[in-house]
Amino acid sequence: MVERDSSDHQVAAELATRAGELLLALRATAFDESVGAEGDRRSNRFLLDELSRVRPGDAVLSEEAADDLARLGASRVWIVDPLDGTREFGEAGRSDWAVHVALWSAGVLIAGAVALPALGQTLSTGPTGTPPRPSARTAKIVVSRTRPPESAARVAAAIGAELVGMGSAGAKVAAVVRGEADAYVHAGGLWEWDAAAPVAVALASGLHVSHVDGSELRFNQERPWTGDLLVCRPDVAEVALRALRAS
Repeated sequence: MVERDSSDHQVAAELATRAGELLLALRATAFDESVGAEGDRRSNRFLLDELSRVRPGDAVLSEEAADDLARLGASRVWIVDPLDGTREFGEAGRSDWAVHVALWSAGVLIAGAVALPALGQTLSTGPTGTPPRPSARTAKIVVSRTRPPESAARVAAAIGAELVGMGSAGAKVAAVVRGEADAYVHAGGLWEWDAAAPVAVALASGLHVSHVDGSELRFNQERPWTGDLLVCRPDVAEVALRALRAS
């Protein structure tokens, strides 16, 4: 049985939010070509220091730190992306970047948060939510702004949606959680730190989450590679998966 500590949700949300505040301050005072790399470094240092302080017995997997494979034998592993959407963070006026903080234990994600600092919002696994209801707007599928998958066009055709390019994986999943988009399709290129916190938040919100073939995602793997991802409203999952399998 997985031990679930309600304070883990709070830790994830607070650390993601505070790291986001740090990044906003950096962006406001030192905006140049090196701001992305400096944001990665500062946010990573903050998250590692704080997790060491508040959860000293837990392992950590971070995009911006050397991977200690001792985590494979750990009972609790924090999976963090200190700055998801580094490219967008370095572009003036963009809000589609995020901070990801998630906690894995006994094979499942048990807590997570996605901070969207430029929007002043943090989505977390705290109180569980409900899937967004379909709205009268045009259906939308969010995809990578730099490498949108061809398979997403099949899903768009199947549900009568338009494709919308966006940066951070966290920002894209947040758009589905908030009801601004109906699905997020990614065909490849995701690591665990890209996906863990968004997946945790999506699951807590009652959304469908899987690989594009419908199989379950797994975390804290020796090679922390997620690859592809589908996050969508439950009512469009069957149609989306059928379209993806056909592609």
